[in-house]
Amino acid sequence: MAVKVAYGCAFLMMERIITAIEPQRKNPERVNIYLDWDFAFGVKGILAAWLNVGQSLSEKKMNELILADGHESAYQKALHFISYRSRSIAEVRKNLAGREIPEDLVEETILRLQENLLLDDLKFARDWVANRTDLRPRSHLALRMELRQKGIADEVIQQVLAENVDDDVLAFLAAEKYKHRLEGLDRLDFRKKLSSYLSRKGFNFTSINPVVTAVWSELHPAANAGSINHREGY
Repeated sequence: MAVKVAYGCAFLMMERIITAIEPQRKNPERVNIYLDWDFAFGVKGILAAWLNVGQSLSEKKMNELILADGHESAYQKALHFISYRSRSIAEVRKNLAGREIPEDLVEETILRLQENLLLDDLKFARDWVANRTDLRPRSHLALRMELRQKGIADEVIQQVLAENVDDDVLAFLAAEKYKHRLEGLDRLDFRKKLSSYLSRKGFNFTSINPVVTAVWSELHPAANAGSINHREGY
């Protein structure tokens, strides 16, 4: 037991003895700490590396360990969440809040991720748009809506979309990826189905009409040439 003196008054600050440090059965990366033969708390093993059986532990040190463990636990949960794919700040915040992590600890964890260059909304938005453009092209309007749903700020969205190709190019890329499903259709059905598909992707008529015409001509070059020759009197 240690005795401290503050403001002219003596008070006791209890210290307890570590009597056991045991790995947790379900999570060997964590250990259970026993003080005076009673279970006291659990922490990540790396945080308890400096503890030894027989060592005395003050209440202050115990609280510091528990607090550090909470911070590390929140950080590890965030790392696990972003390990599957890139995430926005809003997505990480929502995930951690859903795990009943205190708001101040959530914000501290997000800041730590940002400082370690693991969380960046501008990079997230660029990656999202690039992925969509490569795999499933859609209009700037659709991309804007998707990024807003991910919690990306409007100014970040505007910056990223300004860097991206325009809707006419995106509409053509989308049509190119979809056209194989329309092979064998007559011109009327082809136009109807492709126009409808591009409309669902957020493109407007100004972008859709010339793309549909271009892709039809690409799939039917002989018919298109015959039409031109007929108009020119050949």
